[in-house]
Amino acid sequence: MHKDVDRSLTGKIGRVTGRIGPGTIGEVMLPVRGGTSAFHAHPFDKTSVFAVGEQVLVIYFEPPQTVFVDELPDVLKPD
Repeated sequence: MHKDVDRSLTGKIGRVTGRIGPGTIGEVMLPVRGGTSAFHAHPFDKTSVFAVGEQVLVIYFEPPQTVFVDELPDVLKPD
């Protein structure tokens, strides 16, 4: 792994705005710099599917605007 990997979005929680699945480019909105921005999104495990409206966890950020996401763990889900 590269030492200069940008981890600024790792651990952020986003909301899916374009279906994320294998072989597709989805979209997720993430809180950044005091606002929200859209990022291209792919499933981190290359097999999961996330529907519009689901919350996801950013595992990896690939500049300039791509993230790899996973299911939001139960401990981070609101009550």
